[in-house]
Amino acid sequence: MDTYNINKTGTGWALTKQGSARPSKTAATKEAIIDLAKEFLSDKTASLRIHSVDGRIQEERTYPRMADPTKSPG
Repeated sequence: MDTYNINKTGTGWALTKQGSARPSKTAATKEAIIDLAKEFLSDKTASLRIHSVDGRIQEERTYPRMADPTKSPG
């Protein structure tokens, strides 16, 4: 499973695959980049970490939702 991060940049927000230097998507606002990430990750199995302005992980999501390991029995 790939991991993607949403981070604040100097000019806006970026969606970047972990280990990659170049962003997959960029947007001016956090809300816009989250919407772009939903669309971008809709056909992938991935973990998305949404960071706050100070760089801390604010939220973590799994795509598709059924791939979330915390939802598995046992």
